[in-house]
Amino acid sequence: MTEIAFASATELAGAVRSRELSPVEIAQALLRRIDEVNPTVNAYVHVDHEAVLARARELEAAITRGDSLGPLHGVPYSIKDLTAVAGLPMTWGLVPLKNQVPETSATIVTRLEAAGGLLLGKTNTPEAGYCGVTDNHLFGPTQNPWKLGRIAGGSSGGAAAAVAAGLGPLAEGSDGAGSVRIPASCCGVYALKPSLGRIPITIGANRFGTYVQHGPITRTVEDAALMLAVTEGFDPSDPVSLPISGGDYLQEIRGDIRGWRVAWSPDLGFAEVDPEITAICHDAVRAFEELGCSIKESHPGWDNPEDAMWKGIWLPTYAFAAPLLDRKVWAGKVDEHLMDIAEEGARVTALEISNANLFRGRMWDRFVAWFEDFDLLLCPTLCCEPFENGRFAPARLEGQPLSRQLLGWLLTYPFNMVSSSPVASVPCGFTRNGLPVGLQIVGRPRADAAVLRASASFERARPWARRRPPL
Repeated sequence: MTEIAFASATELAGAVRSRELSPVEIAQALLRRIDEVNPTVNAYVHVDHEAVLARARELEAAITRGDSLGPLHGVPYSIKDLTAVAGLPMTWGLVPLKNQVPETSATIVTRLEAAGGLLLGKTNTPEAGYCGVTDNHLFGPTQNPWKLGRIAGGSSGGAAAAVAAGLGPLAEGSDGAGSVRIPASCCGVYALKPSLGRIPITIGANRFGTYVQHGPITRTVEDAALMLAVTEGFDPSDPVSLPISGGDYLQEIRGDIRGWRVAWSPDLGFAEVDPEITAICHDAVRAFEELGCSIKESHPGWDNPEDAMWKGIWLPTYAFAAPLLDRKVWAGKVDEHLMDIAEEGARVTALEISNANLFRGRMWDRFVAWFEDFDLLLCPTLCCEPFENGRFAPARLEGQPLSRQLLGWLLTYPFNMVSSSPVASVPCGFTRNGLPVGLQIVGRPRADAAVLRASASFERARPWARRRPPL
């Protein structure tokens, strides 16, 4: 088997069942790796060695007793610092919340625990998860494992960097505009934004959000399928959560995609994409031809959704922070852009939000009608390679309005606006600077199994999981 740090969750689960490895051996190996690598990468912001080892001993005792073992028994995972774990810090990367410790865990955490998972710690995020660059005043920036000094993406940047750097095979992320797919693309790992409601989500007090989902970040598609199977299903904490799908994701990924009709869009019809990114993604699309798919260049025909995303989702989401982030108190201790967004969010009008939601409805109508002719849509995840840490946006967007700087380098957020469609980001190549590039695989509404199958088919044709960053 691969060395423990880079073994897949599936491999580790099998090794625990066969008693080739014990949960304590796995915990010790990962903690050593975290001690060696995390000071450089800054993926984890909280790791309690004693608690990890105590949990590992509990899991080992269960094996000794002959207890029934869950599908993740002894398998390490991490949780993003936006998601609640009872008794552990949940700072959201914000100085005002540095002492926040929740009393209860999010549903996704309780399900990972019930499956026998081994929690390693909490991973870094931008302040309140508000942007695609993981940096904050509490913990500083997360580094890209492939090229230190470059961004790891966000807002689940710590999660993706941890997986890429061999600091745990399973990472929980959350995605409201691309926040699992952006860092997966930057860090050369796999991520899935499931269909709306597939995994119950309770990050904020609003229980009726229709754009944000938890999603797995892993090195292999099989691990993501395993994590989704463990965490899906209705829970009363989330009124829009779905029942268990009834399918077998691990069986589904073994099927082929021969005869599938695939749309390829280099820019979704509105984005400015770096030619090198387009070329790398276009080359990856050829793998789908080799797999027996028919390919047609097409896109849903949307008008540019940036303004509707900004006024209908981004600003209303962060308006809650306006009373919390008083400039007189927190200037220099909270990201100025976040305070700008919170203040503008408090001023956005009901008419602007209503018009944005009407636009979103038109996007949905056009999307589902267009998708009748296709089984999948492929497009780049990002418009550019990961840029330098310390920047808020690519250099070409410098001086542009804040909304442009946030959204103008992403091809992810439209699929949160039509959020019932699952979307994955698969590693598909490297730039001339040695930085990873991601390709998005978009499915029809609630077709999570199809996206996983297509992802696994691409992984078999263009394998990536054994390649490691040069740390």
